[in-house]
Amino acid sequence: MALGSILVARGILTSEQLALAEAERRTTGERIEHAIARLGFAPSQRVLETLADELALPFVRLNEWAPDIETLQSIPSRLVFKLRAVPYSVGNGRLSLATSDPLRLDSFDEVRTATGLHIDLVLADDRDIADFIRTHYGVAGDVLEALGASAATSSTHAGSVNDTDSDRASGDASEASVVRLVNDLLAEAVRERATDIHIEPYEKELHVRYRIDGRLVDAGVPATIHQFRNAITSRLKIMANLNIAERRRSQDGRISLRIKGQEYDLRMSVIPMLHGEGVVLRVLSKKAVLVGLDELGMPPELLGRWDNLVQRPHGILLVTGPTGSGKSTTLYASLRRIVKGDTKAITVEDPVEYNVPGVNQIQVNHGVGLDFAAGLRAILRHDPDIIMIGEIRDRETADAAVQASLTGHLVFSTLHTNDAAGAATRLLDMGIEPFLITSTLEGVIAQRLLRRTCRACMTLREPLAGECPPDWMDGPSALGLVAEAVGCRECRGTGYAGRIGAYELLMMTDAMREEIMRRASSTTLARVARAEGALLSLRNAARTLVQAQITTPAEALASVRA
Repeated sequence: MALGSILVARGILTSEQLALAEAERRTTGERIEHAIARLGFAPSQRVLETLADELALPFVRLNEWAPDIETLQSIPSRLVFKLRAVPYSVGNGRLSLATSDPLRLDSFDEVRTATGLHIDLVLADDRDIADFIRTHYGVAGDVLEALGASAATSSTHAGSVNDTDSDRASGDASEASVVRLVNDLLAEAVRERATDIHIEPYEKELHVRYRIDGRLVDAGVPATIHQFRNAITSRLKIMANLNIAERRRSQDGRISLRIKGQEYDLRMSVIPMLHGEGVVLRVLSKKAVLVGLDELGMPPELLGRWDNLVQRPHGILLVTGPTGSGKSTTLYASLRRIVKGDTKAITVEDPVEYNVPGVNQIQVNHGVGLDFAAGLRAILRHDPDIIMIGEIRDRETADAAVQASLTGHLVFSTLHTNDAAGAATRLLDMGIEPFLITSTLEGVIAQRLLRRTCRACMTLREPLAGECPPDWMDGPSALGLVAEAVGCRECRGTGYAGRIGAYELLMMTDAMREEIMRRASSTTLARVARAEGALLSLRNAARTLVQAQITTPAEALASVRA
């Protein structure tokens, strides 16, 4: 009996829920228990425990068990990858095999034949099995094993005049394996919610790392991947339409991917290093551009004020923060809020990260002299209502943005400053006259991305002595219990899963304009804005997230002090 039928018979699912889960599974390609869990019909563990009970099989949690070498080596690794089943224990002529699909009984005959052992099945979650294989056999270990075998075959046949067809077949197999290896690395990055993929060559190693929730973590690939570094880089260059023969200069390109029904853009950068070419891929989900302004996690008061600012007919609105803090997402969400059929919006970006419906987007091209300033001057002749500049980097771009604002355009852009008050002083440092800043600058958002505590393993506790600033612990809005990041399988042991924005908003007032005319420091501007009620601070935003137990004190303080 199929798993779905067992769940319906046990009363865990209705027939209608099973039909919906089956339709979802066909769309995404995931396992049925994961579709059921994601749709909220039943937890995946309960589904598997029900199946285990129906089949009278033990249910085990692989993440709570450490195998020995003898157990790991009891099955050929090719069968582990092929069957998605792992050895759980071995002894007395018997092998316990952990699987998430015990109904494929004929498949386990191959294990019995290969090992000569009697097979006992135990049931485990598919994600536990995947984590186990990544940890003990490596990401894409099956593909690397096939590549190694192909390379050995080629070496054996080298120099033989009668083996041309064999060599060609081996080469074709190697090429197909490299394609699959790269696809597996990219799919794994998407599955782990990575925002960047780093491929770093060293003398005798190739490191593959994913940036997850702002932190770099090892991808867990086998050491043998080092042998295929050039093949991996060449395959990625082909996917990005780059010159595979050029290894002396840096190159940039884009890759479009479709993984489990979702569209992704990968922004690729290749740069020559001492021991080969280093590759970094920025993973951009096309769904991200569809995020609305009210979905960014802004507090209601800040959202209302920013919403009023973006509705203005002209002026400059800036978003500031370090690289990777979500500035582009905020800008795109703001554009989507105000771009309608009766407005024309044009952007100049380097690079264009997302395609926004209804917005004319221009890609900076330094090779032909199309930089931010040149692009901005050109698009003013296209009668736009709204202009977005990817970043104000220099005096020329700042001048062009100011002139665009003075001539009746609403201008959005980003700036690299530590806080919102620093935006005005940064423009002053660039050489913009104070009276031009006071005439055009309307508001500034500064933001950070803070890691969310994992809901699966988070615990609550009293704050430790000295852990939080004194003002966070006093008054009617004292913190109370705070979140503790513990770590579990769901969050790769980090204690965090996903990120949320912390925002600071500064709105211009007459008193602040007077201070800018005096070329006041950012500290003075922040103090005046706070006194005027025109500053919603980043520090208070971080405190609110800690108080709501969305993040931990350590994460909040590390982020807002950066």
